[in-house]
Amino acid sequence: MSGELAGWDRSAFTSGGITHEVYRRGEGPAVVIVHEVPGITPSVLRFAEEVVQAGFTVVMPLLVGKAGKEMKLPYVVTSLVKVCISREFTTWALDRTSPVVSWLRALARSVHAEVGGRGVGAVGMCFSGGFALGMMVDSLMVAPVLSQPSLPFAAGVGSGKAARGADLNLTPDDREVIAHRAAEGCEVLGLRFTGDGLVGTRFDSLRELLGDAFIAVDLPSVGKRDHSVLTEQRDDPSVTRVIEFLEEKLLV
Repeated sequence: MSGELAGWDRSAFTSGGITHEVYRRGEGPAVVIVHEVPGITPSVLRFAEEVVQAGFTVVMPLLVGKAGKEMKLPYVVTSLVKVCISREFTTWALDRTSPVVSWLRALARSVHAEVGGRGVGAVGMCFSGGFALGMMVDSLMVAPVLSQPSLPFAAGVGSGKAARGADLNLTPDDREVIAHRAAEGCEVLGLRFTGDGLVGTRFDSLRELLGDAFIAVDLPSVGKRDHSVLTEQRDDPSVTRVIEFLEEKLLV
């Protein structure tokens, strides 16, 4: 599959000088699904279709790559380079919220104003894994899901690598707001394979920031490449858990 996704409405959304294609399908409360590297692959689309079938309006922004293109190594490398050089994503610096999170918050507000409901959900994966956490700055984000959050990338050696592997890709001000929302009862669902080095020690950081509001799904790693919980190395019970979480928080 390539080009436009069959059965999905394609549009463009602009906010703060940033414009991206957005694919939309379904009815019910809004869930923003943010793809991993390299883009909206067939595996990402499969997961998104299941969320649609569960009774949600799914919006999928295309941040890099080509919609529907299969995951292959050259494509992954090309998309990863674009993520690393784009100013929309804070891929290395500490204590910063990626600028694209403000765009995602605006997208969520726009769709929620149209479809209504108790609030909005969001699912991030890999480089976008922490974006749903940043979206909690808005009170309408009531169902944030973080799958293998990997920004900033834990590259390098020594203390710098360790610090990046623990960082939550948030400014101090955003951390404060999110901690307050967690204390008020907004729960966050996180998923990872325990041997995934890209996640670093972020689950420890999430437990420290969110306390009992952090629901961790820790999956034992089987192979060295276990990473994408909901897509490429898909764990079916975890997919079910995510959908149940969205239903619990968003459906009356």
